[in-house]
Parts: sequence; C-alpha cells; structure tokens
Amino acid sequence: MERDQQPGGRPGRRPTLADVAAASGVSRALASIVMRGAEGAGEATRERVLETARQLGYRPDSRARLLRSRRTRLLGITFTVSEPFHGEIVESIYAAAEAAGFEVLLSAVGARRPEGRAVETLLDAGVEAALMISPSSAAADLAALARQVPVISLLSAAAPGIDAVRSDGAAGIRAAVQHLAALGHRDIAHVDGGDAVASAERRAAYGRSMREAGLGECIRVLHGGAHEADGIAAAGELLTGRRPTAVVAFNDRCALGILEAAWRGGLKVPDDLSVVGYDDSQLARLDHIRLTSVSQDAAGLAEAAVACAAARIRSEEPDGLVLQPSLVVRSTTGPAPH
Repeated sequence: MERDQQPGGRPGRRPTLADVAAASGVSRALASIVMRGAEGAGEATRERVLETARQLGYRPDSRARLLRSRRTRLLGITFTVSEPFHGEIVESIYAAAEAAGFEVLLSAVGARRPEGRAVETLLDAGVEAALMISPSSAAADLAALARQVPVISLLSAAAPGIDAVRSDGAAGIRAAVQHLAALGHRDIAHVDGGDAVASAERRAAYGRSMREAGLGECIRVLHGGAHEADGIAAAGELLTGRRPTAVVAFNDRCALGILEAAWRGGLKVPDDLSVVGYDDSQLARLDHIRLTSVSQDAAGLAEAAVACAAARIRSEEPDGLVLQPSLVVRSTTGPAPH
C-alpha cells in the first residue's frame, strides 16, 4: 500500500515551516513571522506564504508553540567550528550561563552548514535569545531574527535592532602600536583581515595610531585574512624588498602564518622582526610560540553577552557592551634592530 504524500514534502511526512518557506521562496524566519501574524512582512509576501501553507496542508505545531510561550531558560549560540577563539568564548559562555540560571544550546557554522541553518536549529528548539559569534548574515536577516528573539552579536559592530558585545578594537590596535613604538620601531606594518568581521575597524585604528605616534609616513597595510595561509601569503610580499621591523597582524592565526614565513626565510623573531597578534587565543599561549597578542578577554565577553541576553529577555536595557582589551607581551616582540 502506498503511503500518503503531502505536496512539497516526503511521503508520510507532516509539512514543516521549512517546507512552506522553501515553496514560498522566503526565509524560514520570514515564514515564521507570517504564520505568527507578526509585523515585518509585506502584504503580497504574507498572502503568498499563507496560500502556500494552505496548499501544503501545513498546520502549526501547537505543542511547540506552547513550549515557546513558556520560559525555556535556553540560550542559543552560533559559532564557527574552525575558529579557536570562538571555542574559548563558547566555553566561557557555559560558565556564565549556568551562573545566570540558563542552559546553552550550540549550533555550529561550517563550510557545509551555513549560518542560516544554524539559526533555524536554535529557533526550532525554542531558545529565548540567540548569541551569535562573529555573525556573517545580512543585516536584513539579522533584523528578521531579532523580531523573534533577542539577538546578541559578539566580536562585531552593532546593527539595527541587534546588541553587540565586543572589545574596543581601536584601543587594542593602539596598544599594539604604542608598545612597538616604545621599543624603538618605526617601520611598523599591518596585515589586515581582508573581509573578516572587525577588519575595517582595526585597519583604520592602525592608521590613526601610527599618525598619533608620529609615524604617519611609515604606514603600510597589506591585504591578509583571518587564517594562517593569509598570513603566509601576506608575508611573501612583506618580507621582500623593504622589510619592516615589526608587524601588527589582524589576529593570532594570521600572525602565526607571518611567523612561519619569517622562520622559513631565516629571520629571527624578535631580533629581526617583531610580531603582534590579536585575540590572545590558546595558540598565542603555546610554549613554542609565546606570541605577543591583544587580549579580548573571552570570559569577560561571555559574561557580558549572557548579561545582555538576560536583560533583553526581561525587557530591560543592557549596559557594559564594549570591553577594554589589554596587551599581553610575550617573546615575539623586542627592541627594534639597529
């Protein structure tokens, strides 16, 4: 006997909100807004989604809706699996959430799992707030999500309707440049983060900091990225011709690539080249690396993000969203070579 088949779905399977969204050509978040009768969808879109739901035979799950109407004490977290610093923040979020009486649900973002899918998983579980580490979604998608649950972005700039918990990137870069200038360095280059989150802020801060130190004529920015391979590629240009005596990298992973290229080229660190990273991740603290790095304080960021989420859930205004970073000096920086 053949099983019943719902239009647009698999045989015998109850149509879901994701089916309605796909058949309507809209995001799951927008389909949810329509089905809940909330504001945020145009009239034409609303009619199309409702008609599609009728054709598919979609019925909202009353049990799930009932669960979502109650307090779940559940915070959702999106993070990128390939970023070590994200893992450190997640670990700290667990401790901060437990202290505040929340449970945590993780939803990873990777090469084969886009951020939108990670967010859908959190919504389906009924989280009360979404903490997104370095979100890559478009502003419109984040705004749509924020109409459903409070959204707290970590390590990125604020957006309309979104709270941002981050460290003061400009202050961190300024501390790195001032440290190197105090060691006698003048030819200080910056390998930026390319299109990565916070790259533009740190690039601009480097230029301002160099001018403040009286080194405006020495400003030199090279295109880099957030990974080791980006640092290695940038170093290929950086270490040929006029070589700087110091480099401020976008983050620790980029700095490790620069160190690798320097060592391959026979340079001594820090005798020939000083290198500063950013994040003060576990990589920077390895005994054979001991990278001077700007610390963003993963524990502090986690505590601030959880406190922000708790405030928004209570319909209160959060505070303390921007933290001051600090420079941790180790063995990859030293006096400028004569």
